Amino acid sequence: MTINKHILLGVSGGIAAYKSAELVRLLRKQGAEVRVVITKSAMEFVSPLTFQALSGNPVHSELLDADAENAMGHISLARWADLLLIAPATANLIAKLSHGLADDLLSTLYLAATCPVYIAPAMNQAMWNKAVTQENMQKLGTHGVKVIGPEQGDQACGETGFGRMSEPVDICNYLDHALELQNQPTAQCLQGLRVLISAGPTREPLDPVRYITNRSSGKMGYALANAAIKAGAEVTLISGPVTLAAPANIELVKVETAAQMYAAVMSRASDHAIYIGAAAVADYSPAIMQPEKIKKQEEQTTIILQKTKDILSEVAKLDKRPFSVGFAAETHDLEAYARDKLARKRLDMIAANWVGRELGGFDSEQNALQVFWENGEKTLAMADKKQLAERLITLIAERLHEKNLGEQARG
Repeated sequence: MTINKHILLGVSGGIAAYKSAELVRLLRKQGAEVRVVITKSAMEFVSPLTFQALSGNPVHSELLDADAENAMGHISLARWADLLLIAPATANLIAKLSHGLADDLLSTLYLAATCPVYIAPAMNQAMWNKAVTQENMQKLGTHGVKVIGPEQGDQACGETGFGRMSEPVDICNYLDHALELQNQPTAQCLQGLRVLISAGPTREPLDPVRYITNRSSGKMGYALANAAIKAGAEVTLISGPVTLAAPANIELVKVETAAQMYAAVMSRASDHAIYIGAAAVADYSPAIMQPEKIKKQEEQTTIILQKTKDILSEVAKLDKRPFSVGFAAETHDLEAYARDKLARKRLDMIAANWVGRELGGFDSEQNALQVFWENGEKTLAMADKKQLAERLITLIAERLHEKNLGEQARG
């Protein structure tokens, strides 16, 4: 493992600050140059001299440093760093960062930094589980902050639960893998993985000539299949009826109804690392398909519909479940509906987009997505569906990688 980077390590005031000394040692061992920024409260736990000896560099703690060039040390430090790592990140610091407060050197550095930011939270389990802390973590996720841990276990207060700072070796492993993924070309980010994608609409027959369907063109699902192939994946595409040419080098499974798509997905999902449910599957299908064409007779008629099986939910329930990505096409309250679907169906990620507006979506060559996961979100701005699919595939690869690292760290 090598981390040949300029790493700015922020240390805030918690008992886990003692782990940061070992973290400095390991980072330097892996080839990183480390500079430490320490808060006044952190000095109550570990002496700045300890970090100076381990890093080989002066330790920074003052926002207004008369000895710094132009008295703007926070700017020069921020520009020096290839990444900012804050370990431990206390509940207080997380609250400050999430609200953009800058009343000391470390919080000011966060605002001034243009490099990637990683935090390793550390606090009592009740503090971690507090709704306001989770809201603050969610905000940081929207700002692009990557989270390492926390872990579950015994805490200094004598309680047990999530809130322990990740071990220094696990943090180093996380950074090493994250940087490796970041440096890989898009063509390699899913190398060796099997990806299952569903695309297009379904058709639910009323009689031999009529059916219920929707406006999905399948363009986004097919673009994702192409992007996944480009990313090095082995792709299986389960497609409803579309007029699109199938990508080369994939397994194509053609289906028509929601029941057929359910059967095709469920028979394959456990054999794939990722499932992307981009298909617009009918929520309801006719309870009875009439054997003959329905004649136009009465002024009104009634068709009884029955609920179809929820493919995403069933995939997420599998013992050997893939990393599950859903889609949500909404006409209003996009975030609320998307987050509800994310939680209710136990998905790893959901990509939501507006429909019924002149904003892309069905039938369009362009689209924009708001992507949500448990503690974060990211906006993928309006672009043609090919570019958008490549950006989404890269994001999926990053989140899958982070999930796997987290599971490895938890043992």
